[in-house]
Amino acid sequence: MKRILAQCVKEIAQFRRDRLTLALAFLLPFITLVIFGFAIRLESKDIPLIVQDFNRTNLSSSYTERLYATNQFVPRQWFGGNPTRDAIDKGIAKAAVIIPPEFSRDIQAGRSTNVQVLIDATDVNNARVIRNSIQRVTNFFMQEHGLLPATSTITARMRLWFNPGRLESLYIVPGVYGVILWIFPSLLAAIAMVREKEKGTILQVYASSISATELLLGKGLAYLLIAIAETLTVMVLGSMIFQVGIVGNPITLLLGTLLFLVDSVFFGLLLGVRSSNQNAAVQGVSLVGFITSLLLSGFIYPLNNIPFPLSLAPNIIPARYYIDITRDAFVRGTGFAGVWFDLIMLAALGLVFFNVSRRVLSRMQLPS
Repeated sequence: MKRILAQCVKEIAQFRRDRLTLALAFLLPFITLVIFGFAIRLESKDIPLIVQDFNRTNLSSSYTERLYATNQFVPRQWFGGNPTRDAIDKGIAKAAVIIPPEFSRDIQAGRSTNVQVLIDATDVNNARVIRNSIQRVTNFFMQEHGLLPATSTITARMRLWFNPGRLESLYIVPGVYGVILWIFPSLLAAIAMVREKEKGTILQVYASSISATELLLGKGLAYLLIAIAETLTVMVLGSMIFQVGIVGNPITLLLGTLLFLVDSVFFGLLLGVRSSNQNAAVQGVSLVGFITSLLLSGFIYPLNNIPFPLSLAPNIIPARYYIDITRDAFVRGTGFAGVWFDLIMLAALGLVFFNVSRRVLSRMQLPS
């Protein structure tokens, strides 16, 4: 235990002397939190829309006003040969609504009328949002003017649980915690391990009586303490900036965070053991760590949308389980009943990363 603590103290001393590493540990996670927290928005807003009104009556103007009253569309003006087609072709507008000349006449006569809607479906999700929004506005407009019955046989009374205000920060920020705490602790641990190789001090370790287990535990303990400091910094700032607070059992968050940080540190040590220089270690964390935690963890994209066999990959990605824990702690609040399996998987993956690192490092050491 004395050798493990000595290794831990040495690593923390080296960490404190390196200003670049300090910035990497605390400044970059904060910048990532701010960028992801403010920049990522899953709900489409301010969609540019063109309305070409050939009717020009009070009824058609009322329909146009209803479209823009949703606060989801913003008007765009286009003066050209064919404003609806050309504006969409040139990316000026994402959708166009064409109101025919006989719009009000047909409605007053009780006849059906067709309103043409052109949608840029380059972004499929955005196109679906536009179509549904325009359809809802049209149904409301028809009901408002007595063209649809005010009541129906079946009425769906909906209630939004956990996030009734539909605040995207409650979904994005807990997920950002998982991405940040997977990337930066593992990156610091990987660089620390590779630095020993580049400076040649790893040979002294190989020739000493310290075992691979003691070396990994000593380095891991040091960077686990640093990762805990990172976690406190990021979560406190996230709560202050985005008003995201704990609503569930804090014990599950504390236990899950500790297990996840252990996974992150040992994953970084594993990459450091396998890498020959810092560039390789950084690239490994970027490719293996960042891309998987961003795209295959459920942070943004639902995991059930991933096709087989790639859908098997998230099962071995710790960020996938930790994001479930953070979203439960900050949004749902179900506690152990909802995240017990995630805790078990984090513990199991941490053991795997440690054992693989230990086996690789044991083969590199000189025989005693």
